[in-house]
Order: sequence, then structure tokens, then C-alpha cells
Amino acid sequence: MVEIKEIIYETLSKNDGILNLKPAWVARDFLPPGKRLGLPEKDYNVGERGFICERWLASVTKADNAVGPDDEGYSYLSNLETDREITLKEAVDAAPDLIMGKEYSKTHTGLGRLCKIYDFGARIPYHIHQMEKDARLVGQNSKDEAYYFPEDIDTGPHPETFFGVHPYIVDEKKYDILLPYLVEWKDDLILRHSRAYLNVPGEGFFLPSGILHAPGTALTIELQEDSDVFAMLQALNAGKIISKELLFKDVCKEDREKKGERALLEQLDWEANGDPYFYENHHLANIFIEETKQDGGEEHWIYYNTHKFSGKRLVVKPGQSFTSQEKGVYSVLVWRGKGSFEGHKIEAGNFECDELLVSHDRAVRPLTVKNEGKENLLIIKFFGPDINDDAPKIKPYKK
Repeated sequence: MVEIKEIIYETLSKNDGILNLKPAWVARDFLPPGKRLGLPEKDYNVGERGFICERWLASVTKADNAVGPDDEGYSYLSNLETDREITLKEAVDAAPDLIMGKEYSKTHTGLGRLCKIYDFGARIPYHIHQMEKDARLVGQNSKDEAYYFPEDIDTGPHPETFFGVHPYIVDEKKYDILLPYLVEWKDDLILRHSRAYLNVPGEGFFLPSGILHAPGTALTIELQEDSDVFAMLQALNAGKIISKELLFKDVCKEDREKKGERALLEQLDWEANGDPYFYENHHLANIFIEETKQDGGEEHWIYYNTHKFSGKRLVVKPGQSFTSQEKGVYSVLVWRGKGSFEGHKIEAGNFECDELLVSHDRAVRPLTVKNEGKENLLIIKFFGPDINDDAPKIKPYKK
């Protein structure tokens, strides 16, 4: 740990408080890939592990796959002056004060969030992420999450996401209406009890844990709590029956043996699932940030409505620059364009320089982002819990 901390100190000193990161590719075996992650065609198929369907960003989280390498999901540091390979998790664990800031690291363990790009060729099965009370029973965190659908890429064959259940199910307490689908485990007709909403490019949704959802095929940049907890409630998807073990993946042994499939019904936030104004209460539109408006570019909030994480979309005009100053540690994905980030070369689609982590002490001082290309430079910024207390909240909509 001491040796790693020394390497991190030297790297941050040399690179003005910024760490370069390598992509973290994650396989899934229950869906076909969308093949929009920029990999060569041959690299998507990884045998018994399935297909590369996700890229995790500045990740300190291990992917909870039954088959896969021990380090799957972890981001690695790049451009180190050592032959030793170091994961971002190792770096954060060894040097939390250097990366997260002295004060913030006293009250927060790890970065506290997971960012990813997910890329499926079929809709993800109807599932939930367990709420804190249930996730704790299996030693996991809850998984509130938020989505952003990039504007400039194909949205796939089914760009609609099913959310929740029809309101009458909750109004009339007909919770057992879902139970036969879980017991019989033979088809996808459970979706008849849900509503679908279009994946509109440039927009997104905020989704707390405990809410049923079946995400559509739009390429999605997601920001969430630091967790890979879930339960699949849809048996048939993309033409095949998925393993029923995924229904019980994060159900404690005692509840599975005592309650069987009914245990999953008890893990749902029924009131939130049956909200008749679900769209109004969960839709994330881009919100312009007036405070950072500059001639060279502009920012919008794209992830908000929670203290658990937040995120911004930065656009810098061709040939222009933008001065950025934040309240704490954050990571960066360069989505479109090329230029420099406080002197660091950045270029979208170039896996050697499209992902950075900005340490706390550097983030809180002004830094310059330059667009050196002929198109807009588009950057996504990802923040962990309690960093942006000023992030917007969705005004609750009721009758």
C-alpha cells in the first residue's frame, strides 16, 4: 500500500493532479452485443463469458459475473513510470486523501459511484436493483442509477424502456399478478403489466432502486451507485430463456428457501412502481448551467435529482477553450472531438486518451479544456456522492 501511494503521489505530481485510465471491458452472457463500443468486430465475442457489452469508466467496482477474470470491471491506470499494473481501486484504497481530498476521504469510502457505457443488441430483461435494506442482506450496496442517451449514435431495434407497473396493480394491491411469471419462468409476458417510454437521444431518466425496468437498445451512458446488484424477473429475452439463477442472484439464502419467488415481490418499491406520473417524476432533461456559461462552450446537468451522484455534459466549440472548476474529484469521458485537458491530449474513440480522473486538489482549481478539432468537443463529467449539493432536483408531480 505504501509503495502504491508513493507511485500515485509521483504520478499526480508529474501529471498536475490528473490520472489517465484504460478502458474496462465487461462481458455479459444473457444478451447479444450492440457492437457500438468502438472495438474490432472480433473482440466482442469472448467465448463462455458471452460478449463485450459494457465499458466501465473510472471503475473501482468488480463485475459480479459467474465466469470471468478476477479483475473484470476494474479500471487500470495508464502512463505510469513503472512496469507494475495498478487498478484505480488499489490507487484509491492506498491514497484516498491524494485522489479524493483530505476532508472528503474522511467521510467517504471509495469513489462511491460507477459509470458505464452499456451496449446491447436487444432490450435488457425486466429486472430490479435491490433497495438498501435488501442489498445489505447479501453484502451489497443498493443501486440507484441514471441514464443518458447520446444524440449521435444509432438507437438500435427497440429504443424503448419499460418502467414500473400499471398503476391499477398498486391501487388495487394486486401484487401477486406478477408471481405466476416468476414461478413458471417460460416467457416474456410479464412485460404486459408495464409501460414503455421512448429513449430520446440527448435525454435520460433517473431510477431509484426497487423499481422494475427493462432498458431499451439505445446506447446508454449510465451513472449509478457503486454496485452490481440485481434480480432478473423476465424469463425469455432475445429468443432464449435466461438462467433462473439470475432471479435469485442477490436474494439471501434464507429468504429464497422460505419465500421462493415471492421474495422478489417483497423487494419492490410498489408505490414508486405504480406512480401514474412516472415519466414526469423520473425524466432527465438537459439543464443549462448558467453559472459556467462562457464564449468557448457551455455545460448542462444530465445526471441529477440525488445526492448519491451527479454529472455534466460539457461542449467546447471548435478552436475555442473552456475554463473548468469543480467542487471535488471527478472522472471524464471524451465522447466526441479532440483537444487537450489541462495539457493532456484527449481524443474520442482513442482508448489511450479518452478517459481521465481529476483528483480533488486539481478539480477545485481552474483548468483549461481546449478544442483542437473541427467539430464540437463533447465531454461527460461524472461525480460521486455529496460533491454537487447544488445539482437540480425534479419537482415532484402529483394530482
